[in-house]
Amino acid sequence: MASSGSEGPGHDPVEAAVGRSDRTAGTSTFDESGLRALGEQVAQANGRKRHAHHGHARRRHRRLWWAFGILATVLVLVVGGTAGYAWYVSHEIHRFDVRGLTDVPTSGADAGTENILLVGSTNRCALTVQNAAYGLCSEGVNGVNSDVVMILHLNPATDSLSILSIPRDLFVPNARTTGANKIDAALYDGPSQLVAAINENLGIPIQHYVVLNFDTFANVVDALGGVKMYFPEPVFDAYSGLKVLTPGCLSLDGFHALQVVRARHLQYKPPGVTTTDPAYWPFENQSDLARIRRDHEFLRVLATAVAKNGLSNPITDGQLISSVAPQLDVDKTFSTSDMVSLVLNFHGVNVNKAPQLTLPVQVDQFGDYIYDGGDYGDIEFPSNVQDDKVIQQFLGIGPSTDTMTGTPLPAPSAVTVSVLNGTGAVDQAGDTSTALGALGFKTVGVGDSPPVGTQAETVVYFADKTAADEAAAQLVAKSMSGAVMTALGPTVDGAQVTVVTGSQFTVNAPAPSATTTTGSAVASSTGSAVASSTGSAAASSTTAPAPSVTTTTTTTDPATAPFQPPTAAVEPLQPWDPRACPAGG
Repeated sequence: MASSGSEGPGHDPVEAAVGRSDRTAGTSTFDESGLRALGEQVAQANGRKRHAHHGHARRRHRRLWWAFGILATVLVLVVGGTAGYAWYVSHEIHRFDVRGLTDVPTSGADAGTENILLVGSTNRCALTVQNAAYGLCSEGVNGVNSDVVMILHLNPATDSLSILSIPRDLFVPNARTTGANKIDAALYDGPSQLVAAINENLGIPIQHYVVLNFDTFANVVDALGGVKMYFPEPVFDAYSGLKVLTPGCLSLDGFHALQVVRARHLQYKPPGVTTTDPAYWPFENQSDLARIRRDHEFLRVLATAVAKNGLSNPITDGQLISSVAPQLDVDKTFSTSDMVSLVLNFHGVNVNKAPQLTLPVQVDQFGDYIYDGGDYGDIEFPSNVQDDKVIQQFLGIGPSTDTMTGTPLPAPSAVTVSVLNGTGAVDQAGDTSTALGALGFKTVGVGDSPPVGTQAETVVYFADKTAADEAAAQLVAKSMSGAVMTALGPTVDGAQVTVVTGSQFTVNAPAPSATTTTGSAVASSTGSAVASSTGSAAASSTTAPAPSVTTTTTTTDPATAPFQPPTAAVEPLQPWDPRACPAGG
């Protein structure tokens, strides 16, 4: 049995707890009572505390990293749950360095919870054996991106889990080490950069990182004997190879299941379309968002298949471990003990009932996005208010909680803010600074920043990657609505936080007070300052909120707006989407 450099059996508390394992026969003497004993020894060995790894990421040539991330939700439980194979798993799983991972919190609103980043890569050039069905490196299919980015949130206190998908085309300030890009481009600079982008731009801490590949996906589906999915309408995708011309409940092996989950250029044949030529069928209009919707459904189907086979069948378990372990890539801190601990806490969770969310985004309607002179194609902007609510729901915390630490956010009076005009709109920085000051922030300066394009996100920068500065940036971002994100970056005027204004944001109005002062500045949709009213300060027995600062590119016609309205966190399947087969199907 080849070793991947993990600690030997004499150093692994899992093997000590498991006892003898007959690796040749693929069986184990481990039983349910042993599982309980294992849990106690794992808890003693680990103290149920994971440590972040801060070493430098090694540069090594890996196989194809396109990982169908949602599969890892099930596989982490499967691999860890088969404790009789613990030593085998420990030596066959590939582990690598990932910087920026955080400890499992021991206090605060999120105590004991952990987030596992599940990633998929498009790196065809890393395949030992090229496969034309996936695209050939020799033909220029050589990008390194994360087409699938999902986060699995585990809460042992409530025996619950939830899943959050991040759309691949979301434009974020810190995607690359060199700056802004789509979030799927972060993987080009390595797994640590993707973790950094999620930490800094979305405020979600990551404890572990898991990667699978094309072959792993197919092998696991095949080890389960395939899966069944119902196709209510004929569907076709020229890019993934999916071609189902006859509706019905179909058995899919791993290769054909892969075509389903990769499809994001889907065409379908609805009632009324008579041609059997897929070239003339309509396209769905959501691309990656539609794929996420179908991937979530596939996870439910896969979880049902795993439950049907069970984790106590030594033949099925052996097939799964043999198929998965040699191809599974995880961060170095994700030990076999950790995996077994997850099973002890979550073996009874019904994945079909777990919340499966997608981060809301605003999809562009203007075609290619030009940012700082570069063409980024179709992109999606954040929608700060909706995103904030979904992340809170996903993490199980309240609106006044720091998402990175689980501790309360600071008071506005404790945060110093400077503002830079990032669009060139008249008085935008000054008006924004005034509005933030009305919310209680200490504003210390205004200035200008070179515009990056017609459409631009508002970025709330914090200079130091400390809990205090990141919390300060979160608080400022929560005080705004629209296309607003946080990012690690330089601040000016000695401020803890610097806001670089964009083309689509609103500073929230202050809460009602005993009196209201008229004449406050408010920015119009074109960015020019206007008076909210005239006259001197006057007392009011029933006061309305003070005006906010608004800088947007809104239009009266949604069809001609630069962005579509924010997408929903949960979208129902469409009539053409494949799904679980009906009972008895």
